[in-house]
Amino acid sequence: MESDALFSLGAPAGSRDAPAGPAGVDGFTPVADDSPLPVRMRPATLDELVGQDHLLAPGAPLRQLVSGGAPMSVILWGPPGSGKTTIAHLVAAATDRRFVAMSALSAGVKDVRAVIETARRQRRSGGPQTVLFIDEVHRFSKTQQDSLLAAVEDRTVTLLAATTENPYFSVISPLLSRCVLLTLQPLDDEAVRGLLRRAVADQRGLGGALTLTTDAEDHLVRLAAGDVRKALTALEAAAASATALGTGRIDLATAEQAVDVAAVRYDRDGDAHYDVVSAFIKSMRGSDVDAAVHWLARMLVAGEDARFIARRLVIFASEDVGMADPAALSVATAAAHAVEYVGLPEAQLNLAQAVIHLATAPKSNSATTAIGAAIADVRAGRGGPVPRGLRDAHYAGARGLGHGTGYRYPHDDQRGVVTQQYVPDDLVGTDYYRPSPHGAERSVATRLPLLRRIVRGLPAPATPNAGQRVTEQTAPAPAGQNGRPTTDPGGPATTQDSGTNAAGEGQ
Repeated sequence: MESDALFSLGAPAGSRDAPAGPAGVDGFTPVADDSPLPVRMRPATLDELVGQDHLLAPGAPLRQLVSGGAPMSVILWGPPGSGKTTIAHLVAAATDRRFVAMSALSAGVKDVRAVIETARRQRRSGGPQTVLFIDEVHRFSKTQQDSLLAAVEDRTVTLLAATTENPYFSVISPLLSRCVLLTLQPLDDEAVRGLLRRAVADQRGLGGALTLTTDAEDHLVRLAAGDVRKALTALEAAAASATALGTGRIDLATAEQAVDVAAVRYDRDGDAHYDVVSAFIKSMRGSDVDAAVHWLARMLVAGEDARFIARRLVIFASEDVGMADPAALSVATAAAHAVEYVGLPEAQLNLAQAVIHLATAPKSNSATTAIGAAIADVRAGRGGPVPRGLRDAHYAGARGLGHGTGYRYPHDDQRGVVTQQYVPDDLVGTDYYRPSPHGAERSVATRLPLLRRIVRGLPAPATPNAGQRVTEQTAPAPAGQNGRPTTDPGGPATTQDSGTNAAGEGQ
């Protein structure tokens, strides 16, 4: 059973297939001389834990959890390699409590119930308290999570759960409310660098038998992307290559050969990071699909967080493509979901598909300028009370206040559009949205002037010359609220309606 952190888990302790081991170590695979480097280098004490300073202050929940000072149930939420299962191991080793570890990848409701029943019997007989660690708890179904509620509620077990996914979405509310949520942060580059140096010098690691050059160290830190397990795994592979070559030095070439990834100049917190991201966005905006795919590959190879790339795609889909291709947002959102659901390396295919779609799509920033102009007006104090006809008229007494009076139901009109004021008085005639003539937005640009003319009760455009044949066809329509007839939307589009152009600023 593989865990999500720095060491493996055994079969679920307390289950039918795996009897419980010694108290305090149930479910953990013992560390051996040939264990992977990340396993050998896991912290032996809480003070060796790196990168979670916000949780390590005196009296903080994490210290209380490890020391056994408070029997609180805890959910650890953080990215891979941030130390969730390492914390569980420290809890197991630090107290005399019975510790049972299982993974949601392979454990079921029967396994959970078996552990709870054993814990209940031991508690009744005065035995040690049971801490139940569940790795990847987000993979438990609702029924599986429900099976924990009563035992966590009455502290038959103290739950310690780990997840890489947002627990507000992946953990049921009743279980979440019974636990303290601790958020672990990705390790920064200096933390990863410090752990690499510790592994090189420590007897549990390389024991000083090899040296690590600065450029090779930088390469491993960059590849780790905040995941210390990935960094230590790459270091172990590089050390094996150096030993096979008969050299006592791990240089950049050896590190590259060991992990089969070329060094890419890309500092996730420096100028190169922002330059590459900027080039990526501007290439998609400029419809250069080949350049966009190159910058995507540059980021992926350099170890950029795929979730960061996905977020940029979702933003770009509305900011630069928008209504010119409304499907672009669905494509970008689906790619972001694929990153969470599938993960790398396979999710690079989903990201590439989304980048190609966005780069080749017609472009429009009309949604960006529209919301920007509207927000500027709101911040400037424009926008009076809600028009009386639009106010909520469902509660008792609302009709007496005049709420809803005069409201016209658009579906009662054969066109589905009626003359009616929807904006506050001081915004009448203001145009925020100005569609581009690109892609799917071309049809919106044709239809929108007609809609505005009907909604605002404006007359049909006058013909330029008295002798010119009138081309716009009008038809009788129900009178608007102000008594003026509305106009059939079958006429030609006007290029611009009257009113304040609040959206034109900054274009």
